[in-house]
Amino acid sequence: MNKRGMVCLTASLVLSAIILSSCRNNRSDKQSEGLSGNLTIFHAGSLAIPFKALADSFSKIHPEVRVLSESAGSLASIRKITDLNKPCDILASADYTLIDKLLIPEYTGWNLLFAGNEMSIVYHSGSRLSDSISATNWYQLLMNPEVRFGRSDPDSDPCGYRAILTMKLTEKIVKKPGLTEDFLRKDKKYIRPKEVDLLALLESGSIDYIFLYKSVAMQHKLKYLDLSDSINLAAPGLQKFYQTVSVEIAGNKPGDKITQHGEAMVYGLTILNNSKNKEIAEAFVSFILKDGLQIIENLGQTRVIPSLSEKSENPGFLKNHLLH
Repeated sequence: MNKRGMVCLTASLVLSAIILSSCRNNRSDKQSEGLSGNLTIFHAGSLAIPFKALADSFSKIHPEVRVLSESAGSLASIRKITDLNKPCDILASADYTLIDKLLIPEYTGWNLLFAGNEMSIVYHSGSRLSDSISATNWYQLLMNPEVRFGRSDPDSDPCGYRAILTMKLTEKIVKKPGLTEDFLRKDKKYIRPKEVDLLALLESGSIDYIFLYKSVAMQHKLKYLDLSDSINLAAPGLQKFYQTVSVEIAGNKPGDKITQHGEAMVYGLTILNNSKNKEIAEAFVSFILKDGLQIIENLGQTRVIPSLSEKSENPGFLKNHLLH
């Protein structure tokens, strides 16, 4: 080969190397810029609308990620993991203590506290006696034989056992022994697996009132009665009083019971140890802490300072997001 041919060949090889390198770099940049794959989330029924909004916002940043959400009562969601071995990346519970008690340490090592809520009595314009309901007479009104109310199953859903805790606190305050037992005996046929399952019964007029989280009432633009802080389980300053009442609910195994004491409402979430999409899951949780808390607050939930539960180990990727 002559000198001119050698120069042309060298130039061609250099150009090919540059093009190949450029293609590799472009592929690498594209991989580092975005995530792709499925993200499976089991969450409380009361988080259905907030997590749909979070997923929509997250998908705008990561369009190649498909968020697959399953809504159920928090206890039912946890049992999908512990009893049914269903694959899941993120679990979000309406009661953070359930993650501590039922998932740590076997299924996860940490539990992030991220939002709050409060109990309320929800109704509609056609609800019986709704023109006279108040913060002082609501419990008497609900016990009226003409009135029908709904609540969720305490063995499936925190809203269900929180309704009982609210009644027990009310019984203490108004000094009416037996009030909670009367409440538990009434309208049993209107108990449903999770609180949002009751909305159709309310809208159809089958029931008049629901024990429901205030955020869900706001999201669905329903009428609701604000309850006093002494019974709505929303005030951290009343924690000692809340803890004077408790309720037993079903545990992970048949026949097992766990005791839930009254406590100011705090939601918790975690990534499961066996998550198949941990990178995406960590990105989603980081997104919640960076931008998502405002979305949640805009949808009626109380903002809390994000922190890890006492049983948690710091998973590392949260270190830059938490105060401690």
